[in-house]
Parts: sequence; structure tokens; C-alpha cells
Amino acid sequence: MMGWVRSLIVVCFVFVLLFPVGKMESEDVIEALVHFMEKLEPGSMQNTSNWGWNISSDPCTDHWHGVTCDKSNQTVKNIVLEQLNFSGTVDFESVCKETSLLLLSLKYNNLTGSLSQEISSCKRLKLLYLNGNQFSGNFPDSIKDLSELVRIDISNNELSGKLPDMSKDTGLLSFLAQNNRFTGQLPNFNYQLLEHFDVSNNDLTGQIPDDTGRFGAQSFMGNPQLCGKVLQNACPLEEKKKKKDSHDFLIYSGYVVLSLIVLVLIGLLFLKKKENVEDYEISSNTSMKKGVNNTKDSLASSYTKSSQPRSEFSITSAENGGVSASLVVLSSPVEAVNGLRFEDLLRAPAELIGRGKHGSLYKVIPNGGVALVVKRIKDWEISRAEFKKRMQRIDEVKHPKVLPLVAYYCSKQEKLLVYEFQPNGSLFKLLQGTQNGQIFEWGSRLNIACNTAEALAFMHKELKDDGIAHGNLKSSNILLTKDMGSCVSEYGLMVADNGSQSSNAFKVDVYAFGVVLLELLTGKVVQSNGIDLAKWVNSVVKEEWTGEVFDKALVVEGASEERMVSLLQIALKCINGSPDLRPGMDQVVTMMVSLREEEDRSVASSDP
Repeated sequence: MMGWVRSLIVVCFVFVLLFPVGKMESEDVIEALVHFMEKLEPGSMQNTSNWGWNISSDPCTDHWHGVTCDKSNQTVKNIVLEQLNFSGTVDFESVCKETSLLLLSLKYNNLTGSLSQEISSCKRLKLLYLNGNQFSGNFPDSIKDLSELVRIDISNNELSGKLPDMSKDTGLLSFLAQNNRFTGQLPNFNYQLLEHFDVSNNDLTGQIPDDTGRFGAQSFMGNPQLCGKVLQNACPLEEKKKKKDSHDFLIYSGYVVLSLIVLVLIGLLFLKKKENVEDYEISSNTSMKKGVNNTKDSLASSYTKSSQPRSEFSITSAENGGVSASLVVLSSPVEAVNGLRFEDLLRAPAELIGRGKHGSLYKVIPNGGVALVVKRIKDWEISRAEFKKRMQRIDEVKHPKVLPLVAYYCSKQEKLLVYEFQPNGSLFKLLQGTQNGQIFEWGSRLNIACNTAEALAFMHKELKDDGIAHGNLKSSNILLTKDMGSCVSEYGLMVADNGSQSSNAFKVDVYAFGVVLLELLTGKVVQSNGIDLAKWVNSVVKEEWTGEVFDKALVVEGASEERMVSLLQIALKCINGSPDLRPGMDQVVTMMVSLREEEDRSVASSDP
């Protein structure tokens, strides 16, 4: 018996000598990964301390730069090599030797060349970020074979050819391919499942499917040959159908008119038998004049009695030759407002849905069409010329997460702005609902925060020289679209006491965004400018009770305390009492995007 035990010990010892525990990844995988790095051309990076990426070390136990492994340090899960000025090519055949790879991010380098079909060998890949490089050629069709992909970002490259058909990928949440050179027709996507989608600024052609769900014109603009309901240019078949319908209408109208003429002639013949023709003409002309006058009186009476009481923003004085000419309809993705007139707003029933310090908000459905929101502004000391210039400048700057202005009206008595109605309320109401047990999970809160930051940063950059900040950012001005995405509303509607002409106007927005972050983290909402919430959070943090700040619903959910603390630190920077010490929104976006990517990596790494 003892001899058998000794033999077993000897065998185990020999096994350990032959197969050392320290080397977790197989040699062929390590060799392939090193070859992948060589193709990226890191240059002097190989001489950087703690760089790794050599055949004599292990990516997990020796901590290669940009590499994250699983919890047991056995296999590579994430490779993140961003903003390292790489100028080589991507060898997917080599990197996909690591079959457990979940995340590959090479964004914001100078990588060139084409993307090979071997990408399909990364069977478990969930997150692929290749944006901000100089890739060219076709995007490989084999990408559709990666059934576990969740997010794809290939934007801002020089890719061309046709986009792959991703309709079979039921788990895809993001597909971003804007600012490339893709051609051909738009392939099938599961738009109802996507959270983010953008193919703008390519050379795509043909019809956009009707079932694009939450995605409007911003996701497709910049493709002159694309057409469909979400864009203003109708497809040729639709135009043909409209012309045919119009032609048919004219034909049928002609039949009706002809029938009426025949009936009138028969009536005249009948009357001639009873009366003198001359007497008949006199009486007939007289009655017709009376009838016309009575009709006009009736219309005027109806307009006065029914329109003005129902619209709480009626205007009694028309300027510049009539009210209909004063409503300016902008280039809007809301096709149904084309031809909208001021009288349409006056005549439509107006439901008061909000009242604030600087104006009121009404829901209006003119002529039974698309639901609109009319913002009536009061006490804004701004000239008509300046107001018009401001609104048109804001209309020129488009961002998919900023609610576009549909139309505006300005007179001495009134300033009205028209937006498309968003059916799911605001972030303010959503946060109020959480106090009654409504679920609002961490991932959704972080996405809304990131979307808002990106929208503000973009608008600040584009409108900096115009001095147009948001001026009134708050959770009630962050609206939820029909697909529960978020968008910033009422951009640029600043009043004098908010410092619209001050150089600190943009810093005021940063402060307000910080308050929104505090609302998202604490679950508490503020009615005014958020000073009380900011003071409370600062006092709690000062006493080193940071954990007491966070919404208990997030704690119960199991949201990462580390990332919640990181978001809190961003918020505290934004609400700094000194405007000069607050970061710019571009800096905030950098921090927010980094935080969201950490969240994505965490989700990917936790995958079994």
C-alpha cells in the first residue's frame, strides 16, 4: 500500500515538472498575440516599461499592457489598445487565436488596411470598437456569424462597399457606422432591439424600412440617395403613388363637378317653365350674394368662438401682413408639420402640461395630426431679429440626442417654439417614479448621463462662438422618447437672468449637468436649481459617508460601487463653486465615455 502511495506522489511530481502552473495561456496563443501586436506597429512601445507582449511572458500572469484576463488569470478576455498612435494593420487571424476574447478595442489610432473575414474566428466576441482609424475596403460579411456581438463601432473610417446583413443577430444593441463610404442599399437590422444606430454620412441608396423604431432622420442623414418616411425625401414609388392618387382625385372631382353642372342645368330648365328668365337671374344673383356673406360671418364667428378660448396662447394682433406668414417652419424630421400655419395652432385644442418661471408648455394636435408641444415664453427681453437669428442658428446644429425645433413664432406679444411631443415624459418624472418602486436600473441611468453629456458637449463646441449655451438644463428638460431613449430639450432658451450673454454661460450648463448626475445617483429630484441637493451631497461626502449618497435601489440591484463613486466624483467636479475650476463638457464626455466602457468591460468579463 505504501509503495503505491509513493508511486503516485512521484507521478504527480513529474507531472508538475512537465506542466508548470505559471504558464496559463498556450504557447501558440501567446505567439499569435505577439504576432498581432507586431502587425500593429507599436514602434517604441515595445521598450516601454511593463509593456509585455513578448513570447517569453504570459499575458495574464505578467500583465501585458491593455490586456485583461478572467478572474482565474487563465485566458485573455479583453484587449484595449486605444489612442496609442498605432499605424499598422489588424491581423484578426492571429488575435482570434484567443477564442475566449470578449472585447477588442483599437479605437482612435491610425490603423490602415482592410478588415479580413477571419474576424469570424473570434466566436465569443461581444464588443468591437474600431472607430476613429483609417480602415478602408469592405466590412467583412463574416461579422454576421458572430452571434454574441452586442456592440459594433466602425464609425469615422474610410470603409466602403455594402453593409452586412445583421438581422440574424438578435443580441446586437449598438451598430455605429457613420462617416464612412458605404454604398448599396441599407440591409436588414432588428431596429426594435437596437439601442444605438447610425449610418449617417455615407453613400447608401434606396428605401429606409418603415420599421426603424426609435431611430429618426439623424441616424440616416447625409445619404443623398436614401429615401423613406423618416426623411423628407419620399421614395420614387411613393411619389408615383402620390401622383397617381392626385390624378385619380382630379378625375373623380371632374365627374362630380360635371354631375353638379348637369343637375344645375336641369334645375334651370325646370325654373324657366315657371318664371321669366330675367326675373330668375335677378333673384338668383341676390340670393347668392346673401349666401356668401352669411358664410363669411359664420366662419369668422366660429374662429372667434372656438379657436381663441381653446388655445391659451392666442394672438390678437397680426404683424407683417397676417399671422400665417409669421410662423417659421424649420427643416424638421417631423414630416407632418410641413405646411403648418399659425392658425392651425390657434384652432387646435391646447392642453396645459407644464408651467414654469419663464413660460408655459402646451400639448397641441393640429388637424388631428402629429402631437406637438408649444413652449410659450414670457419676459424674454430679446429683439425679434436676434430671436430669429438665434433660432435659425440652433436649427443649423443637429445632434441625435437634442430635440430639434420644429417651428417658431415671434411677435411683440408672443414668442412660441414648437417641438414634437415625446410620449414617455421626462427624466424628472422617471426619477419620481422610482420613489414609488418603479425600476430604473444603473445601466440605463449611466446611458442617459452619457447621452446628455455628449449632446451638451457637441452643442457647446458648435455654438461656442455664438455664445449659445442651454441655459436651463434640468431633469425635466431631459425627455424620454418613444423607445425610452433620452434627448435634451429646449436648448438655447435662456433668459437674461441666467446670464445668456455671460462668458460663464457654458459653465452654468456644466453645473446643471452635475446636478442631474446627482439626481441619477441619489434618486432624489430637485424643483429649482439644485443648490440644496448639491449642498447635501457635499456635506455627506465631507463627512466620509459617501455610501449614504447612493439611491438604495442601486445598492439593492448590485450596481458597482466603484463606478458609482467615479460618477459621483465627476458630478462633484461639475458643481464646483468656482466656475473656472469646473471642467468643460468635452472633458466631462471623456470621463463619462471611459466610465461607460468600464461598465461594458465589466459586463463582458462577468459573462460565464
